[in-house]
Amino acid sequence: MTRQVEAVYENGVFRPLEPVLLEERQRVTVVITDGPTVPGRSYPDVSYMEAVRREVEAMGRVPSREEILEITAKDPASWSDAIIAEREERF
Repeated sequence: MTRQVEAVYENGVFRPLEPVLLEERQRVTVVITDGPTVPGRSYPDVSYMEAVRREVEAMGRVPSREEILEITAKDPASWSDAIIAEREERF
């Protein structure tokens, strides 16, 4: 599962600014985005964005808006339900 948690780096340790449900000594991957953050703003999943970049590069071109609409129109899933579920997982 991927979720965004703000943290402070103090004395060589990252300290989350909100509770996290992790096992003691559980390994996680930390993606560091320094600079100003906007409260309530969702930042894209870095690994997902990299996968999308590789997929587009493999195509050799950027798909047109019409191609994207045609592909997404075939998806039977409810995108709004997926977004709501993802947000519920984070909070």
